Amino acid sequence: MHQPATPSPALRQPDFTLPRGTCDTHCHILGPVNRFPYADSRPYTPAESDKTVLSALHERLGVDRTVIVQATVHGTDNRVVLDAIADRPHARRGVALIDADISDANLQVLHDGGIRAVRFGFIRHLWTPPEPATFHRLMERIALFGWHVLLHVDATGLDELQPMLDALPVPFVIDHMGRIDAAGGLEQPGFARLLEWAKRDHCWIKVSAIDRLSATGTPFADVAPFVRALIDASPDRLLWGTDFPHPNPRHPVADDADVVDVLPLCGDAGAMQKLLVDNPARLYGFIG
Repeated sequence: MHQPATPSPALRQPDFTLPRGTCDTHCHILGPVNRFPYADSRPYTPAESDKTVLSALHERLGVDRTVIVQATVHGTDNRVVLDAIADRPHARRGVALIDADISDANLQVLHDGGIRAVRFGFIRHLWTPPEPATFHRLMERIALFGWHVLLHVDATGLDELQPMLDALPVPFVIDHMGRIDAAGGLEQPGFARLLEWAKRDHCWIKVSAIDRLSATGTPFADVAPFVRALIDASPDRLLWGTDFPHPNPRHPVADDADVVDVLPLCGDAGAMQKLLVDNPARLYGFIG
């Protein structure tokens, strides 16, 4: 049986005050399944966490803008994301999962509903990577809408994907800092390559899912040096996201205020303004 949507268990406001216009660029909505059923082929069955839960969390944290990423448990039925965007169309955008044979008309429906990117995975034990020719055709089609592609990929696998990435007609965003492991230190090969990729004009990186990257858990401070290094390498193409409600966490997140309170360890006010406000506004088309 699916668990019902419940309020966030978090109890406090963050110590760090987020700047006005802060955008959470990576969060999910799960259900309610009586309106938005999970896909039969879903990789796991999470508790419901509907749009009211997400809204309450963002109000408490001080988040003004949202990019909702379609959860794999909902498959390519993106109605749950479109429904949430429709509540606040000027402050919300979405990232869709799509089938290779999606029609032009349905792409237009997604665009009109606030979708600005599609997501694909290249981690074989979690995703079935798309066939290269099919993927490239889809990228050419989404380029017509001014979208980008969000890639769930290990940083250690970026070089293998270089021919495909170099041929992309759209910008690409690397999810979750390339899934590096903070325990490996700043000199780990995967992070060194991520820093090199970060300097490329068409590459963006998401500072998200820090609960998965941290080796120590709350307060996740061991991730901060990696974020600082990325800010030094590419301050204008970094994004931030909570990954709420934290599917498959490495360390339980009892309070997303802890995720916010890592931020002042990562950079000064100018760096935070770019990471939290200016960069996502530019990529996702937020105005004002």
